[in-house]
Amino acid sequence: MADLKKYRECIRQLITEYAERVASNNEIEAQTIFDVEKDHYQLIYIGWQNKRRVFGPVMHFDIKDGKIWIQWNGTEEDVGEQLVAMGVPKQDIVVGFHPPYVRQYTDYAVG
Repeated sequence: MADLKKYRECIRQLITEYAERVASNNEIEAQTIFDVEKDHYQLIYIGWQNKRRVFGPVMHFDIKDGKIWIQWNGTEEDVGEQLVAMGVPKQDIVVGFHPPYVRQYTDYAVG
């Protein structure tokens, strides 16, 4: 049985640590969004850079049916492996941004 409390904490830790590492300037802010009631977790960038608006997700995770769904990873980090290093079993991680027919070829759960 999935330890949802542990999974929530792993996601929050991962997002928070990444947000703190990001070199930000005075115009761009890294915001963390944690919806623990509906299990949606996100890191976004918001602000201005070179007179252009910056707004968008960097990472997005959901917890559905006892599994962590990586819905978006806009970094070069292997967040799935980071979750595994935190003790989350690969069978409880779904790479949701891959189409369902591709997921069977990953080391993670299909859905």
